[in-house]
Amino acid sequence: MKNDPIERFRQMGDQELESREVDLRDQLFRLRFQMSMGQSESIKKLRQLRKDIARVKTLVRERARQAAASSASRGR
Repeated sequence: MKNDPIERFRQMGDQELESREVDLRDQLFRLRFQMSMGQSESIKKLRQLRKDIARVKTLVRERARQAAASSASRGR
């Protein structure tokens, strides 16, 4: 299924998503470092990591907007 990665991230809690983003960023940093040293040529992995980071950030933003919308509707 095309949306498998996003569904996997949707099942995670807020704390898990934040820790996953940190982990993904760390992996991206290490991969970029390896590529600059000529140790790795994994362009596919680099692209996948960037897409996963974007997915996680999108979900965090969606949840924040939903929380803000629900708190605003309760305040009225």
